[in-house]
Amino acid sequence: MVEVTKGEACQVSLNGKSYPCPVSMAMDLIGGKWKGVILYYLKDKNKRFSELKKDIPHITEMTLSIQLKKLERDGLILREVYGDKPPIKVIYSLTDFGESFKPVLEAVSAWSHEISGGV
Repeated sequence: MVEVTKGEACQVSLNGKSYPCPVSMAMDLIGGKWKGVILYYLKDKNKRFSELKKDIPHITEMTLSIQLKKLERDGLILREVYGDKPPIKVIYSLTDFGESFKPVLEAVSAWSHEISGGV
């Protein structure tokens, strides 16, 4: 649950961690080179690791794995494992919290198209 303290500086906290402003909290959750990209590719469809790797060819497998773990830790994605012996099927999907970020992804995508001339 996000707690907001209003005053001269608007502080927020999430999971016991305090931030000086809402933007710093958001950037902690989705900042970096790959987290937003991963969320973008999960926004419309649940995917396996290999599908995400195909969608994001410039990310290494190690980096993808680390970023998925961080997104799962922060409650933005869900990792579901099917099967108890190889081959195990793992599916990644947005949680309700991750779903709440979809309008932001769509706004960033629209803004990016706008500033790039739609190319």
